[in-house]
Amino acid sequence: MAENGGGSGTQGWGHYLQYSLPSSTYTVQNSAIAGRSARSYTREGRFQAVADQVKSGDWVVIEFGHNDGGSLTPTDNGRTDCFGEGTQTCQTTYDGVSETVLTYPAYYENAAKLFLAKGAKVIMSSPTPNNICETGTCSWGPYRFDYYAWYAAAVAGGTGAGVYHVPHGQYAAQAMTNLGASVVNANYPVDHTHTGPYMADIMAKAFVLGLKCGTSGLGAAVVNSTSSMTSTILGPCISFNSTVPI
Repeated sequence: MAENGGGSGTQGWGHYLQYSLPSSTYTVQNSAIAGRSARSYTREGRFQAVADQVKSGDWVVIEFGHNDGGSLTPTDNGRTDCFGEGTQTCQTTYDGVSETVLTYPAYYENAAKLFLAKGAKVIMSSPTPNNICETGTCSWGPYRFDYYAWYAAAVAGGTGAGVYHVPHGQYAAQAMTNLGASVVNANYPVDHTHTGPYMADIMAKAFVLGLKCGTSGLGAAVVNSTSSMTSTILGPCISFNSTVPI
């Protein structure tokens, strides 16, 4: 998502989002920072910094997950969240400072409160997957962060509160499967996490399709028609039950 991805010629999908929204109405500001988790982005004051700039009527997209896994022991990397979906907390010491670590959904929910209080609306997105075709066969199954992201959106009040979910991981996996392993593998130039520009653009389009297939006002503003996207390698809109606030 971050501008310039992880370096070495990679690119984050956030760079391409601007091309799917009308420039006369929307200005995309990409505040994603490489290597951050929901926890470290919170601890560094970055959610607050975004909230300080947000105005009523703005939309804020939250997407984390690549750096949120792992363990707090034996060594805390400063990014791992406390395991769980609710109010669980973990105690740790990072960089010589005692810290109470929250769960991934809790960090999402706390960030949403900041933005909703300013009159903004929020998209809680699940993370893009790592390269699902790395073995030569494309295969994907939902990860816990896919569940956590929609769960956080529901707990934060869902669509009635101005909080929406985009199942970005599932839409991205659908697009990668349709592209095929040879194309996908050629566009992960460094590792299985950081995309080259072409794949970053695909990830952005997958996110936009998820938006367009939902009910948010931001999705309605997308300049691409649904049919113009679903007729490509992006694939069809994905059906979800009423518990998912899309």
